[in-house]
Amino acid sequence: MPNVSTPEDIDSASRKAINALYGDVNDFRINETFQIPEKGPREAWDVQVNFMLNALKYTVDLEIQEKDGHVTNARLIDTMTPL
Repeated sequence: MPNVSTPEDIDSASRKAINALYGDVNDFRINETFQIPEKGPREAWDVQVNFMLNALKYTVDLEIQEKDGHVTNARLIDTMTPL
């Protein structure tokens, strides 16, 4: 994968990772994006995403490497039934 440095690149890499892990999802959106490390030269992105799957809302945290777009960590934060 190419360098991930713009919001569009982050969105694309996040969607690909979520589709690979969860399949076809609905209402995908990025909540938060932080650079890793917080200070100094950026090496990766910490991206929190929300999406709907089977009437449940999922929140997942992804760590995406900037140089190649590889996802080195994916963590399910929350699953809930929307109101």
